[in-house]
Amino acid sequence: MDLQVPDILTMAYNQPVMQDQLGPVHEKESQIPGSVQYAIKRYPKHLQWSFDDLGMIVYHYKKEDTTQNYLELRFCVGSTSTIDVLSFRFLPVHLTQFAKPRKPETTVSDNLITFRHNTSFYKTLSLCGRTRMVLEAILNHSYSGSLENIFINGQSQMLLLYSLECMVGEKDVEGFQCKFLANEADREKIIRARELLLRHIGEPLTIRELSRKVAINECYLKKGFKELFGTTIFDFYQGQRMEHARYLLYEKGLSVTEVSVLLGYSSISHFSTAFKKHTGLKPCELLLH
Repeated sequence: MDLQVPDILTMAYNQPVMQDQLGPVHEKESQIPGSVQYAIKRYPKHLQWSFDDLGMIVYHYKKEDTTQNYLELRFCVGSTSTIDVLSFRFLPVHLTQFAKPRKPETTVSDNLITFRHNTSFYKTLSLCGRTRMVLEAILNHSYSGSLENIFINGQSQMLLLYSLECMVGEKDVEGFQCKFLANEADREKIIRARELLLRHIGEPLTIRELSRKVAINECYLKKGFKELFGTTIFDFYQGQRMEHARYLLYEKGLSVTEVSVLLGYSSISHFSTAFKKHTGLKPCELLLH
């Protein structure tokens, strides 16, 4: 039996919402195969109605048909005059990049991203400050084309990280384990480093270069990045490069050679190997749509 998930907009409004009462005034979506699939809809806000910002995680599992498995994040956030509904759907082929070799003891989040949790469910989430900041950035960015794809893909991974933290309580979502990250200036340097990585998708930076650009010790940079974003600098950068490659191949129709050059690879074979390792697909397979 399929999982019946209530409409998040209705839940946020605390009452049934009729489609003729709330027609979207703006819509945007992306359905790149194997990548995060997202949709954003903006609705007019009826000021006389009660409204709560809300998040939701939806885990859909079918043992008999694994092609139906997905993990989806849904959010409903309001401003003075509008309501924004955002959804981000992660398929198994996309989530495998975050999975580590199976160990005897695994966390709830490990089981979710590897689809070893054997029952579907949905759960509402409180929106922590970090989640709100990411949602605000997604809704108000000025990027377009390739840069927009890079930006939203990176931000969606942050939403996944924060949502899993909020749900399973693995960490205090408002705190940091690294003592130096309690300093706002140091956190800003780590965030700045992440932004620089995204801006240099085709021009790889060494950790030494990155640490100099943001004026922080290499060791602190590596440790702080892992603590703040839940992944190593290399894994984050490599993942973003491959997701951008997927976009350039599928959406822009660039050749494998062109993408390889744009992303700074010394040879097509090196690029193809990295792409296959990250996505499970050969680059040429995305050109056949």
